[in-house]
Amino acid sequence: MEKVLIVTGASRGIGAAIARQAAADGWVVAVNYLRDAAAAAGVVAQIEAAGGRALAVQADVARDEDIERLFATVQRELGPVSGLVNNAGITGGLGTFSAAEPATMERVFRTNVLGLMQCSRLALAAFRAHGQGGVIVNISSTAATAGSPNEYVGYAASKAAVDTFTMGLGKEVAAEGIRVCGVAPGTTQTDIHATSGDAGRPARVAARIPMLRVGEPEEIAEAAVWLLSPAARYITATTLRVSGGA
Repeated sequence: MEKVLIVTGASRGIGAAIARQAAADGWVVAVNYLRDAAAAAGVVAQIEAAGGRALAVQADVARDEDIERLFATVQRELGPVSGLVNNAGITGGLGTFSAAEPATMERVFRTNVLGLMQCSRLALAAFRAHGQGGVIVNISSTAATAGSPNEYVGYAASKAAVDTFTMGLGKEVAAEGIRVCGVAPGTTQTDIHATSGDAGRPARVAARIPMLRVGEPEEIAEAAVWLLSPAARYITATTLRVSGGA
């Protein structure tokens, strides 16, 4: 049976890199995206050109009905889901917490935490329905332990919630043969910084990283795909820090 993986937020950056590398590792990949259909189609085309199989599926993980449609579409078109990477996330913009709008904080938590939890809930149901175990990998951030003062405290708090969820759910379902792991990237060279309003952030913070550079999406993807693999079969309820020592 083919291994079917959903990667949320997979049209660009870390998510796209995970989708490509997972496909190279034998997964059939559902490339979830929110708005950029052309970018998602490009990721699918790259996977197919390399001999893999993929499908782009639009869904907003901040909306429960979209998540339900995402899983239903993937299982109808690709087959039983046996893996999930919860990668979709937003920072809510840069600035002090005092200046953040309540609606922005709600959107951050609805996407980064509640959406991730609902995706995980449906993944568990899919794993159990087919009796094949499964793996969930949650993309967190080193912001969860740094707090990101004066930048995005709300985002950092959302990622701390993700880490706790990874640990708790991983322990809860371990006896079923289901693993729940996390990857906490440090600053990575993606367009999330420009989207947040500070395109120059990676260059500015590189000197503070022990390796003196920011990460590349492919380096984060390698860790995530390893956690999905049988090589990590004794790892669960754990978040792996991939941050150049930061």
